[in-house]
Amino acid sequence: MTEPVEVESGQNWGRRALWLVVAVVVLLVAGLIASATVPRWWAHRVGDQVDGSITQGTLLGLFYGFVFTFVPIAVLLLILRFRRTTRTVVVALVLALLLALPNLMTLGIVIGRGNAAHAGDRVLDVEAPAFRGGTLAGAILAVLLVAFVGYLVVSRRRAHESARRAHTP
Repeated sequence: MTEPVEVESGQNWGRRALWLVVAVVVLLVAGLIASATVPRWWAHRVGDQVDGSITQGTLLGLFYGFVFTFVPIAVLLLILRFRRTTRTVVVALVLALLLALPNLMTLGIVIGRGNAAHAGDRVLDVEAPAFRGGTLAGAILAVLLVAFVGYLVVSRRRAHESARRAHTP
């Protein structure tokens, strides 16, 4: 008569570690490929839209800077206002990063040290003049708007609490 074989019900940590290592390697390779291609690609996309015009570069930069800073911050704040579980925070951060990608790609070109970033920088110089400055100005305006609205919300709440305390005997 054979003894029944006991199956371990615990988690297989070896398999999890292997998947984690594979995921890290895949992310590193994808990051290397992206760092060599994305700055050039993004600079050419922007350059095609601006077409060498300083006015279009400024206006498009203001638009991209404002929208792709304001919307991610607003989405992040709205999601975190109603739910604050760990999973919700992670999802909100990932969503905000995805929404901010145009600004992050432009930032990667501006502060990047690699050959692709320098090539993208030269493309933006020629094909999209004033885009980088417009993007920075738009991003600053968006942050200032969010801060101003936050100030208004907090001051309104304080005023209501103060009025409620004043009317309570």
